[in-house]
Amino acid sequence: MKDQRIKLICQGGIIAALYLALTLLANALGLANYAVQVRFSESLTILPYFTPAAVPGLFVGCLLSNILTGCALPDIIFGSLATLIGAVSTYMLRNKSKWLAPLPAIVSNAIIVPFVLLYAYGIEPLWFSFVTVTLGELISCGVLGMLLLNALKKYDSVLFK
Repeated sequence: MKDQRIKLICQGGIIAALYLALTLLANALGLANYAVQVRFSESLTILPYFTPAAVPGLFVGCLLSNILTGCALPDIIFGSLATLIGAVSTYMLRNKSKWLAPLPAIVSNAIIVPFVLLYAYGIEPLWFSFVTVTLGELISCGVLGMLLLNALKKYDSVLFK
């Protein structure tokens, strides 16, 4: 039992660190913030499909990423909560179908982040943010996330059990 807890804490820490590193990379390339966001780190939002450790790992990684990339306070709070909602929902859907794994993060970010962009940064029009954020999430979570999920599926028993 204690060994399992230590393993989950380590997995969560690694996931948080990967999320942060990938966000910093996307930020350096100008892809991580504002209206059009393609965070490579969002591909990791499929990880709750494999392990419950990904839920806090993704939340902490997103929270640190938003702080360290200079996001506004509403973005730090609500952007991180959007990731947490997506991660919890992905974990809850893990036994349904692997094709559902990216959907919670896409939906939670597509609904929450456009309002954050409007109220924290004044980015208008709102409808355009819905389009651009959803598109970015479809690329990050849907395409890159599913590629990652299919690659990790082969090593599931070694990495996550």
